[in-house]
Amino acid sequence: MKKSKIGWYVIGSAIIWGLTGILLSLQLRDTDCFDKIGLIFGSATGIHLILIWGPLAAQLKKKQEENDAEVGKKE
Repeated sequence: MKKSKIGWYVIGSAIIWGLTGILLSLQLRDTDCFDKIGLIFGSATGIHLILIWGPLAAQLKKKQEENDAEVGKKE
């Protein structure tokens, strides 16, 4: 996997969690709403896992399979 692709995943992850922090601060400004906070964090966690780490895990698995295939050809 190219290092630049991993960098994009890290940047995407940081953007998601940065937006989560901003949304939480806006929600907490004048209220005491635990349910809204839980919804925002839960949504951000789900988005993070699905959009960032799901594809990353798939790419890492593909790369590992390619490496295993190359090792098998050499033997």
